[in-house]
Amino acid sequence: MQFRVVGTLVLLGLQVTGAAAQESSPPNRGVQIEQAVRAAPPSMQQGATVLGYGGEARTEDPLTLLREGTNELICLADDPGAPEFHVACYHRSLDDFMALGRRLKAAGMGRQEIMDARYEALEAGEFAMPGRASLFSISAEGGPDDLEGARRLAVVYVPGATAEELGLPSRPDGDSPWLMLPGTPWAHIMIGR
Repeated sequence: MQFRVVGTLVLLGLQVTGAAAQESSPPNRGVQIEQAVRAAPPSMQQGATVLGYGGEARTEDPLTLLREGTNELICLADDPGAPEFHVACYHRSLDDFMALGRRLKAAGMGRQEIMDARYEALEAGEFAMPGRASLFSISAEGGPDDLEGARRLAVVYVPGATAEELGLPSRPDGDSPWLMLPGTPWAHIMIGR
């Protein structure tokens, strides 16, 4: 199986769901889709599956299926209850991992609790991390209409990789790519754009 670099990191539950999403009404389906796919490479936007807010949640996931896609990319709409605009897209092989993080976040767990629970679920065989996969995201304080100074991030998951193996720093170092969570099942290369 071959993976293309297609996305950014949603590892930390950057796409918040649950109670926060219910504090304000979500935009209509079309607006959510148009905004969500902005994080995807242009060639993959039309075929991406899109998850968002305002309908019946998917099984085992607090998000709603807004559009079924035809490629391997899943994009997440902006959480209408969050103060910052944030959209992300990731390879379909990461969906169990990402959905678990969203469920735990919606249940009120913090970052470390989510990481611990994900590790336990992985060890118990409840999901498997792909050998390689990618994710993209865009975050902007100014909202979807003001992306001038938006933070753009691409992430490539390389489970178990170490900084020494890849020749990368394990902390941010200027604008160079770096390896986050080295040696873990969700080690990933962070690439700012």
